[in-house]
Amino acid sequence: MYENQILLLQDAETQVKELLTTKLSKSITFHTIQHTQEVVAACKLLADNHQLSEDDRNALLVAAWFHDTGYTSGQARDHESVSIQLVTDFLTAHSASEEFSNKVIGCINATRMPQSPSTTIERIICDADLFHLGTNDFAEKNRLLRQEFKDFSDKELSKKEWRKLNIRFLESHKYFTAYGREKLEPQKAIHLAEIEIKDNSGEELTTSKKDKYKGNGKRKEKVAQVAQQAADMKKKKEKESQSERGMSTVFRIMANNHSALSQMADSKANILISVNSIILSIMISSLFGKLQTDPNLQIPLALIVLVCVTSIVFGILATRPTVSGGTFTREDIANKRTNLLFFGNFHNMSLQDYDWGMTEMLNDKNYMNNSMIKDNYFLGVVLAKKYRYLRLAYNIFMYGLILVIIAFTIAFMLPEATEVYTAG
Repeated sequence: MYENQILLLQDAETQVKELLTTKLSKSITFHTIQHTQEVVAACKLLADNHQLSEDDRNALLVAAWFHDTGYTSGQARDHESVSIQLVTDFLTAHSASEEFSNKVIGCINATRMPQSPSTTIERIICDADLFHLGTNDFAEKNRLLRQEFKDFSDKELSKKEWRKLNIRFLESHKYFTAYGREKLEPQKAIHLAEIEIKDNSGEELTTSKKDKYKGNGKRKEKVAQVAQQAADMKKKKEKESQSERGMSTVFRIMANNHSALSQMADSKANILISVNSIILSIMISSLFGKLQTDPNLQIPLALIVLVCVTSIVFGILATRPTVSGGTFTREDIANKRTNLLFFGNFHNMSLQDYDWGMTEMLNDKNYMNNSMIKDNYFLGVVLAKKYRYLRLAYNIFMYGLILVIIAFTIAFMLPEATEVYTAG
């Protein structure tokens, strides 16, 4: 059943894209395919913050794709009914269950103004549909919506009338999900304050009645209060942004340093391995045949073979990769025990499970920061291990080479000493 719903989602996306691309009026500037795609993306984001069943999640996404297809009828009023008819025909053609269809229809019905959601997925799609109210895209979206209102409904409102309409709407609107209340509501309050300030300042500039606001002290006080809150929030966001940029810079520098040091270690190990291999091959080819005529070379040759082979082994250990099991569980993600930034922790996972794990991590700022800290720490641990083996390899090569030269010197002097002793 889950696989059928995945195909259903793919078909829904294809059909809605074709529908909104070919049948939507050119005067529609806000409720376009882009808006629909943004609502779908917002639904996915909000759904990830709730423990939805696959059935609920898929019903939510189908509803998100179809929720504004009713605009293709040429009418904005009651477009939800047209959307419901279109999605009902689609679900019937795909033999969807009655329970699944009711969830989809309930989601689309919940987006009617004023919004009235009764289930979790209905609350999610309502917040996703008006997600832009709490983002930095509000001004641009609001401009597109005003243009659509003018061209599509043949009604034109002045800037002042449009501001009044926006103020009433923003004051009456509320987000239903925890994410909306915590992340989007503060930014929406800033937009409301900015519009109210513009609205009031505009009146003061255009009217000569100085007592216009005498009876509206509470209103002005509220605007000033919200404006102050907005200013404080902007300062706080700027500080957080600076902190995040500083943190990002630190992690980037650390990662670059680790990468450069790791490359240096690998390069040094490769040089050592190459040099020892050349020495080993030359010594064996040139001196091996002389062992029968000069037994004194046995010890020096054995020493150089031992030194070269040991140096090569430690050089290989310094560059040899270590990979872990490559799997993680949902419990690991819930308890923040795994670092998904390191390939060794996920290379044996399916794409679907890895995508879920990464989404969970990216939605949890603390988890993401902890993962980067762990990633840098374990990179440092691996780097220390590399350099420890590398130091051992170079020490063995350096001191071993000295010992080998001494051994060869003694070996070449022994025959002469024997000859002198014999002659005497």
